[in-house]
Amino acid sequence: MRYSIFSLARNALTNHENWQEAWKSPEPKPSYDVIIIGGGGHGLATAYYLAKNHNITNVALLEKGWIGGGNTGRNTTIIRSNYLLEPNAHFYEHGMKLWEGLSQDLNFNLMFSQRGVLNLAHSDAQMDALHRRGNSMRLNGIDAAILNLRQIKEMVPLLDTSAQTRFPIMGGLLQPRGGTARHDSVAWGYARGADARGTDIIENCAVTGFKREGGKVVGVETTRGAIGAQKIGVAVAGNTTRVMDMLDMRMPMESHVLQAMVTEPVKPMLDTVVTSGAAHLYISQSDKGELVFGGDLDGYNSYAQRGNFPVLEHIIQAVITLFPAVSRLRLMRTWGGLMDMSMDGSPIICKTDIQGLYLNAGWCYGGFKATPASGYCFAHTIANDAPHEYNAAFTLDRFHQGWLIDEKGVGASPMSH
Repeated sequence: MRYSIFSLARNALTNHENWQEAWKSPEPKPSYDVIIIGGGGHGLATAYYLAKNHNITNVALLEKGWIGGGNTGRNTTIIRSNYLLEPNAHFYEHGMKLWEGLSQDLNFNLMFSQRGVLNLAHSDAQMDALHRRGNSMRLNGIDAAILNLRQIKEMVPLLDTSAQTRFPIMGGLLQPRGGTARHDSVAWGYARGADARGTDIIENCAVTGFKREGGKVVGVETTRGAIGAQKIGVAVAGNTTRVMDMLDMRMPMESHVLQAMVTEPVKPMLDTVVTSGAAHLYISQSDKGELVFGGDLDGYNSYAQRGNFPVLEHIIQAVITLFPAVSRLRLMRTWGGLMDMSMDGSPIICKTDIQGLYLNAGWCYGGFKATPASGYCFAHTIANDAPHEYNAAFTLDRFHQGWLIDEKGVGASPMSH
């Protein structure tokens, strides 16, 4: 959608009363070819690629709240494809290539910044693990570089690299093409793109049940009435178990809160993403100057979007230990996202045993970075009743068969070990 400078000024002076909506707000039709439950990044990307790649445009995307109000607006924006095992490596690298052209594809500035993602090692064992992962990445055609302590000092001068620190740094693994993107822009860009290609984006429309005929789903019951469909895709992240309970399907996952926070804005001081497995920390600096950081899960199961103080304290201690210069900054705000933690740390993108029902879930810590690849592969699976080669391994029945994809690089939950 293009606006002239005069249009921007005119609407700014009128409190945006005449501002053109970025996507429409239609009433739901009686039925659709495809219903996507969940208006986060994965659902929106699925609707977009259903239209773009498969010419399926009679699609409804149902969101119980508003676009960008769930995990898509509550993450820490990190994008990477630095995975060890082949199924994840190929999948996330496909996503990285989509990210690299996504602003142009959607004609919307996603503020995609390939500033690099640096994983720190604090012991010989961790260095060995990073060497192994880096070698695996290179064998799979993914960029990776092992850095020594001197190189890390030059790259991140404010990092405490002394021998006396609580987390002495031995080296690190850098993916130069990793980075960040603006999470809200990703939701808005895909929403505009899906809407322009025919998708009905229906907000404030919670699914309350499924309509079934025999072994097939034929529609959903919602707070805005019944809606029929030939195919239904579920992409609701941390609410997956809630939705699938309506079908008496028990999921191999748990929902946990993942907290994050930002400081007051400061001048540029960190031009890459730094992560530390030992410290349970990841940190970057936003375009507004805020330091954005988070750590590990709250230890209890929850469907809430809020956490508790012990985890915040643990994360802040790690930040100050690794970056002593930030100790006097004020914390601006904190928030929590709802993680659907699969039992092996890898996602599920597949059709289910119920005819017409497809599942996209189990993203653990990898949901935002997976957005383009997830939507691309989920759309392919729905359109063709068969997986794309990049999501063929991410089946639901692998948990029954024992073919787990136990990927430490995704951030498998402790209960899977």
